[in-house]
Amino acid sequence: MLRTALCEALISLLLLTPVVAASPAQRGKIYATTHCARCHAIGRTGTSPFEPAPPFRTLHLRYPVESLGEALAEGITAGHPAMPQFVLDPDKIHDLLSYLKTLE
Repeated sequence: MLRTALCEALISLLLLTPVVAASPAQRGKIYATTHCARCHAIGRTGTSPFEPAPPFRTLHLRYPVESLGEALAEGITAGHPAMPQFVLDPDKIHDLLSYLKTLE
């Protein structure tokens, strides 16, 4: 009986504890890991698995990061020779750009 009451109290406490949502930069890193890491180095170190694909940490040297938003919305068709075309929605663009800014 006491064990059941303790379990119910613990469950109630857990349900009342706010869930900490991932930050935009964290969501952007998850997106990059899932969709970009096959070709690009997405972290602060390392080489890109596909040599022509620039490491994400160097993108700000080529382009202002904010300017990439429009290209991501319209669909990047040529970043490197084998890059697939893709289009991101505004939330994903915000997340990915937030992550890229952490690499500057």
